[in-house]
Amino acid sequence: MAYTHHRKVMFKDCDPARIVFYPRYFEMLNDTVEHFFDEVLGCPFEALHHGHAVPTARIDTQFKAPSRLGDRLEIRLTCTRLGRSSLDLAFTASCGDELRLTAQSTLVHVGPDGRPVPWTDALRKALEEQVKGTD
Repeated sequence: MAYTHHRKVMFKDCDPARIVFYPRYFEMLNDTVEHFFDEVLGCPFEALHHGHAVPTARIDTQFKAPSRLGDRLEIRLTCTRLGRSSLDLAFTASCGDELRLTAQSTLVHVGPDGRPVPWTDALRKALEEQVKGTD
């Protein structure tokens, strides 16, 4: 099961050539993760980040084509693997039929000391449903 987040490319996202400055894509991917946790898992970051967090431990991105000011991006997130305290994600970002980027990342659920901790039972159950949907 994929989660889709729509995002218009804003002026703040672009460099002087009016194309997305590549670090802004990482903000867009993180926004997609935050919306996914809130809308699909029922765990908004403002609740999760009271003593815990889910930082990105790894990200691998391939830029396929530039995005420009005003483009409407469709960013798709798929959960590909659930570990004891980690979650692997796959992303695609497209504009219409044109693929703009692909990415794979790993999130790690950490406690107050910044060390990995197991997912809570409720989050694990919700995440298992998402990973199961990709089989």
